[in-house]
Parts: sequence; structure tokens; C-alpha cells
Amino acid sequence: MSRLPRASRFVRARTALSLSIALGAAAVAPGVSAVPLRWAAQNDVLTLDPHSQDHTTTSAILQHAYEGLTRYNEQWEIEPCLATKWTQISPTQVRFELRKGVKFHDGSPFTADDVIFSFDRIRQPQGTMQIYVTGIKEIRKIDDFTVDLILDSPQPILLRNLVDFRIMSKVWAEKNKATQMADYKAKDENYASRHVDGTGPYEITSWQPDQKISMVINKGWWDKNKGNITEVSYIPIKSDPTRVAALTSGDVDLLTEVPTQDVAAVKADAKLKSVEGPETRTIFFAMDLGSDELRGASVKGKNPFKDMRVREALSIAIDREAIKRSIMRGMSVPASLMIPPGVNGYDAALDKPAKPDLARAKKLLADAGYPNGFEIPLNCPNNRYVNDEKVCLAVVSMWSKIGVTARLTAQPMSQHSQLFQRFEAPLYMLGWGVSTMDALYSLQALARTRSGGADGSFNFSKVSDPALDKLIDAAKSEIDIPKRNALLRDALVRTRDQYLFIPLHHQVRPWAMRANLQTLHRSNDRPEARFTTIK
Repeated sequence: MSRLPRASRFVRARTALSLSIALGAAAVAPGVSAVPLRWAAQNDVLTLDPHSQDHTTTSAILQHAYEGLTRYNEQWEIEPCLATKWTQISPTQVRFELRKGVKFHDGSPFTADDVIFSFDRIRQPQGTMQIYVTGIKEIRKIDDFTVDLILDSPQPILLRNLVDFRIMSKVWAEKNKATQMADYKAKDENYASRHVDGTGPYEITSWQPDQKISMVINKGWWDKNKGNITEVSYIPIKSDPTRVAALTSGDVDLLTEVPTQDVAAVKADAKLKSVEGPETRTIFFAMDLGSDELRGASVKGKNPFKDMRVREALSIAIDREAIKRSIMRGMSVPASLMIPPGVNGYDAALDKPAKPDLARAKKLLADAGYPNGFEIPLNCPNNRYVNDEKVCLAVVSMWSKIGVTARLTAQPMSQHSQLFQRFEAPLYMLGWGVSTMDALYSLQALARTRSGGADGSFNFSKVSDPALDKLIDAAKSEIDIPKRNALLRDALVRTRDQYLFIPLHHQVRPWAMRANLQTLHRSNDRPEARFTTIK
């Protein structure tokens, strides 16, 4: 597939006519009444490979086509999906009975072989999705529709993890030479990077990068849609004004990334409505804590971030309330913890960021040997999180007051994520959504020492704290809920008090839509067309 013009050119086409052409719907079979959903947000997917990138927008799109053994229902409860039943044979063996009669989009049957193939594939080191099969030692085939998951130890959140363990067709992958994942961070691709063959309610028919993803309903899906959407067009529109104009003019039906400055206007428009709630996502800065010298920094021969006093100084120089007030328009929760409200392990009493203290920050830097501060590159996305570039610019200004010069590079998430995954960003912004609704997901992926597999699967800042690792590892298998929650609490507090990251805030996420559209607001920022109706 050839690469089409980038979004920057697309969004400059400001007329309703040109936008309407760009949002044109995919074809539907003759005789079928089309009900299209036109959904816009600010960033594109990174890939169409379901095992490659742990990225919310990518997962939000691919959940329409690829399915897991389990899924969430309308009430955010775990229910069967490609598995119909599971039985605990022993604390470390769980038997899953697979759904019969399921077909992949290419017509091939779903069997146990696809589960085992997908398990082997998702664990390949090229990807960042290993966290979703954490603690699974082996998957054994009992028969074509029965598998046993053999666990390293009891896994208290196994069923939640399995939601995002997406099953790919072994036959399709072999046919198209896609059994091995492409190395995304090296900008490699293979057939699965641009093509899809799942079992889900929608078939992805095309991806025009930075312009549109098209889907049509899978009429052979094993389940029944609870909405009436037959087509989906996902349109990444980076420009805030253009994105909002597309909604108000009727060119799109749903925005999941509404600029904070436009929320009030959306609420006042009788043709529109908004649904909002806290998003299970924390925005933070990650620092290279492992290298002996920081790439691109003015300090040579040592790493300032290895000194906790420097990390604390950077944190207490930030005025989070000012960011909330002036940039986020009240739609953020200032943070000191690395998980947001609503996630198991969260405690509001622990999530109290220190007030900005420039005098103390300067003293901490001086005590650490940097009385005049230092210069450091800062990498941020400019199309992923709410006001991401604006927040980074504000923090650059705040850090300058203590002598730290952060040279900001802001770029699209597709480029930003490749950079830090190559360990080329000594200081970078990231937002982390907790898809399992449990603190272990964040701690294990971000703060656990990288040791292959799920441990440190998204630890690109080289965090390595043996005391923290011990707490995280204990929480993986502890089935006594009070004991487990105590372990999570201790791990979160240690992460906070050691300033292993610099949390900024938890996002509050409004969705805006046409008044005739009904859908479920999801705290993981993943709308589902199967629960969406346009009247």
C-alpha cells in the first residue's frame, strides 16, 4: 500500500466539500441499509498488527477486528469471547473451552492452533504487548477447541489480561509470511502491518495512513451487534479547529478527543452532546535512569538523573495546578501516583503532588552538583494526549526557572514512539492507560527491570530498582486481596518517593457526538461500534 499525503496537508483542506470527500464511507453490499459511523480523533494507529504496539488508539481500532478469549461487556465486566468457559484445574492450570463455528474474516476456521500460534507470536521481542500474556508459561492443546493455560504461578488478573491478547489466524499469517512480527522501532513492516484478518464484528478494509481507516460490518460474526453501525470511518485530524469544525458541520459523528477550550461550546450546541468521565490514563515524564551519560545533554561523563535530588527538583519545579487551570481548563487531576482514579490500587490520600517550590528545587540541584542547572533534550508527542505539546512548552518554561534548559522536540506519536523505543530519548512524555484496571499492569510494564517478556515491556527509561522489583513480582501471584493490595500500595509509594517518573496529571476525557448518536463512554478511551447506534 502506498503512503498517502500526511495529515498536515489533509487538514489544510478546510472546506466542507473537501472534508466530506475525505470522509467518504466504505462500500456496503447491495440491498443492505448503510449506517455509517464517522469517528475522528487526533492521532493515527501505529500499525495494524495486533501483537506489535501497546498503544491505545491502535488497540481501539483493532478491537473491532481482532478478539481475545475474554472481553468486557457493557458494565465493564469480564465475559466470554473466543472462549466460552474456563475452569481452574489447579492454581497454575486453567482450561479454556473455545467457541466453535467461528470464522476469520478470510473464511478460515478458528481453532486451538490459532491460540497457540498467537501466544508464541505476541511474545516475540519486536513487540510491546507481552504484558497481556504475563505469567503464562505455556498453552497446551487438548483438542481443536480446548486449551490449557499453564501458569508460572497463580495469576489474579489473568482474565483481564486476556482481553487484549488478540487471536490471529495461523493459516493467514503463514500464507502471507507474517508469522514473525516486523520491528516497528526500526520502521520495518510486513503484511500484517497493513492488513487484517480477525474474527471480530468489523472487517478493516483499508488504511490510508494519516487520512482514514475504513471498516465494514462482518455479517458472518458469531455474535450479534447491539448497535446498528454497518460501516466505520476513523479519521485522524491533528488540527483542533479542523477536528471540531468537522463535528459541528456534520462531517463527522463522534470526536473522542475534544480540545478543552471547545468543551463548553459543544455542550451549548443543541445539535451535539458530550459524554465525559475520568480516563484511566496518567501523563508523565520518563527519564533515562540507566545510561552512564545522557544522550544530547550538556553534562558529560555522568547522568544527572541517577541522582534522586535532580529528579525531585524537576518534579517540584512543575506547577501542576497552573497547567490544570490555564492549559487543561480544569480537565485534569494533578498527579503524584503513576495510576489514575478508578484503577485497583489507587488511593487518593497517596496522590497528593507537592506544591511547586523553586527555592528547594534550586537547592536540590546545587546539592547534586548542578548549581547552574544543565541542558537536556525533551521529546514530546504533538498529536496524542490532550494539549500534549502545550503542556510540554509550559514545563520547559517552569524548568528554566531553576536553570534546567529543556530543548523541546515535539512530533507525531508515530515518530515519537519509535524514538523512545530505540532508547534515543533521555527525557520524554508518555501517557499510560491502564487497560486491565489494575495497578500491576502499569508497574510491571513501566517500572519493573527489563528482563524479557512482560517484565519491563514498556520500560524504555531503564528503571531498575531491586526493592521495587520484589514488590511487583510478589503482587503478580498473590491471591489474597488485602495482601496483594498492600504490595501494590508499597510499590506505588516507592515509585513515587524515589521519583522514578515525574507524573503530571490524570486526564479527564470528554467525547462529543451528534445528538442522534448513542454509545458507551469507556474510561479506556476505546469506543466500540458494536455498542453504538445512530437514529
